Amino acid sequence: MKIIDLSVFPVGQFVYVKIITDEGLYGLGEASLSGRNLAVVEALNHIKPFLIGEDATRIEYIWQDIFRGTFWRGGPVLQSALAGIDIALWDLNGKALGVPVYRLLGGAARDRVLVYRHSGGKTPEQLVETSQGLLEDGWRVLRISPIDFLEHGFNPKLAIKNGIEHFAALRSAVGDEVEIIFEAHTRLSPIRAVELCNAIEEFHPFYVEDPIRSENPGSFATLRSHTNVPLGTGEQLTHKWAFRELIEQELIDYLRVDICHSGGITEGKKLAVMAEGHYQELATHYTASPVSTAAMLHLNMSIPNCAVQGHNSPGAFVSEVIQYDWRVEDGYLIPSDAPGLGVDIDEKAAGAHGHTPAEPPHWRREDCSVQDW
Repeated sequence: MKIIDLSVFPVGQFVYVKIITDEGLYGLGEASLSGRNLAVVEALNHIKPFLIGEDATRIEYIWQDIFRGTFWRGGPVLQSALAGIDIALWDLNGKALGVPVYRLLGGAARDRVLVYRHSGGKTPEQLVETSQGLLEDGWRVLRISPIDFLEHGFNPKLAIKNGIEHFAALRSAVGDEVEIIFEAHTRLSPIRAVELCNAIEEFHPFYVEDPIRSENPGSFATLRSHTNVPLGTGEQLTHKWAFRELIEQELIDYLRVDICHSGGITEGKKLAVMAEGHYQELATHYTASPVSTAAMLHLNMSIPNCAVQGHNSPGAFVSEVIQYDWRVEDGYLIPSDAPGLGVDIDEKAAGAHGHTPAEPPHWRREDCSVQDW
């Protein structure tokens, strides 16, 4: 089963990859990197000639050759491109064998995958109202990020105060049984993160997500030694070596793996194995597209240490472009038994929508210095 073509479809803020073989079968993957999608498209166009003629069943071989077959490796752009190819190959091989991808990964380790939904509100009252609506709709896990940009710039002290007030109000309103993830989005220094984590410990967060920037495991060691709340990070980390110290030194509890940025299903499975030896669980990040949702769902179905998966309902235009058969029931994602990932693309609709230019926010502090968004 030889690869004869690779097509790239930038749609909105998503990038889809279609790999076609000489047997007429094809697989669909996702390589989205919000705000930097066109860089990924060019990386895929660069890699494409080296894929033509390769055996599509050799997923590990192709992964290794793209990652380390040349001198330069890693980084979010190259790893997102690799992820799109890898996910498409898994989809393709599932279709070729007539089984869902999770069967290829070892079979179902669970019947369904718990998901979280993001909830927000500019005031504690608005946050409570939005969250109660989500709970009434059947969602079981909430994620909040009430550490926001303030009128005159980001002020860590005031942002923490605002976050504590929002979390306290929400916990009081929804009770103790609802799981709540507190997302800090890498906006705090280690000492400020200690302040936040210790202040919200009494509200029992599921975990605190990205309390500090993720590049330096030593800073997570400092944070870990000063707080008792569960910690999670990883959506900005692009391969197993970037996670290694966080896993081996048990500096976090939840790996926020986004397989669209970290080399796809192949690398996601390896990260789950690394984490299992340290009793850590995956809390996979999402890119809000049906293809990445399906890919992470099949990975999470196959591993023993999946805690939760990010989820958002696809927008109307995305649903025109991508057909999918996963479904949500009672706060859980459930895959079908369709071969592969159970996704497909309408190429005409994809071409009609095309790429939507977008740039992530650029935050500043009150003195106009750069602040992590």
